[in-house]
Amino acid sequence: MEKLPVNRYLDHAVLKPEMTREEAVAAIQLGIDYKVRTVCVRPCDIALAADMCKGTETEVSCVLSFPHGTAPSPIKAEEARLYIELGTNEIDMVANYGYIRSGLWEEVEKDIKAVSDVTGPAGIPLKVIFETSQLTTEQIAKTTEICIKAKADFVKTSTGFYGEGATIEGVQTMLDSAKGRIKVKPSGGIRTTEQAQNYIDMGVHRLGNGSGSTPAICDGTENTTTGSY
Repeated sequence: MEKLPVNRYLDHAVLKPEMTREEAVAAIQLGIDYKVRTVCVRPCDIALAADMCKGTETEVSCVLSFPHGTAPSPIKAEEARLYIELGTNEIDMVANYGYIRSGLWEEVEKDIKAVSDVTGPAGIPLKVIFETSQLTTEQIAKTTEICIKAKADFVKTSTGFYGEGATIEGVQTMLDSAKGRIKVKPSGGIRTTEQAQNYIDMGVHRLGNGSGSTPAICDGTENTTTGSY
């Protein structure tokens, strides 16, 4: 797999619920200025981000059933339809990791497939977040297999809002289980060039980082942001 400049791996997250419209605009513009792969926005900001990203090298991704993943599957499917209409280019959904921890694998697969049945025909990449900090190695591996079966495009470690973010061990489990059949996206706690490059060298396909960390990751400067994202 050809390695890209670090900025082209970044899904630059603009997700803090307390952000004002002005703060969201500034954070989206920062991602555009750094030519990140996507700005990953709150659903309420999809249309705004789509308008701002028009004609740039940056696309729009958004979160779905974020950050807990507990909405019923038909609601998740309707969210996907609406977000595509609003102009998102990619969707990052949160799986019901309570179901994962319960071993309700048929329910987990149905939940993901409800969304992939919408995103697949529309040509919208689907990333599935399953909050790996709450799961065992075996559960991470099994969920990766379920995501492949449910026709998702990426597996993703974390929301960045609960528990530990990405870890080398969790990401390696995803990569080992994926065997090239699905893409892998570490997210949460990635705040330096070194961290980002370590994951890229492992063979991941995308990185999720808080918008405030993008300058440090891309420029190799000190990062003063706090929190998982």
